[in-house]
Amino acid sequence: MIAGFIFLRLRGILGKRTGFEGKITESFEEDFKKNIIKKNNKENEFNEDAKNDFLKGARIAYETIITDFSDHDNKLTESKPLLSKKIFNQFNQALQDRDKRGHFAEITFIGIKTAEIKEHKKINEILKVTVEFVSEIITCIKDKDKNIVSGDPKKIKKIYDTWVFSRDTRSSNPNWLLEEILT
Repeated sequence: MIAGFIFLRLRGILGKRTGFEGKITESFEEDFKKNIIKKNNKENEFNEDAKNDFLKGARIAYETIITDFSDHDNKLTESKPLLSKKIFNQFNQALQDRDKRGHFAEITFIGIKTAEIKEHKKINEILKVTVEFVSEIITCIKDKDKNIVSGDPKKIKKIYDTWVFSRDTRSSNPNWLLEEILT
């Protein structure tokens, strides 16, 4: 039931690479790791540089995850290092279910209109940041005979998502992981 819910939720936000997406560079990850921990004088507040760096990475992660989930192979490859184990397992199950039905996604990721940090907190050694995204995509799901099962290949759809990213400050891994999808 959970996998079905996730599949239904995600099939509305699937995308494919259009040639305009960014790549995560090694220096970006290191800069991201350094800047995200910077604070203003008040505890648990990002300074503006840290917010901008985090949102830059969050935008890249969002597009990478959406487009990877929606490509024709029904496998997670590019986004696996960006997903918590729980989210990876849920996405992977949804993709397997889609594949069993003989369905595939046909998606164009138009872009992210806005990305805004709604909450950031530290629980023990875990940093958590909640981001609201507003993006635009063209999406449809087709069956093996290329008949449209859902969506419209000619209509741009506005998508509203709230994602929670987390990072263990004790870990040497600089990647933030998608931990939860709230909407």
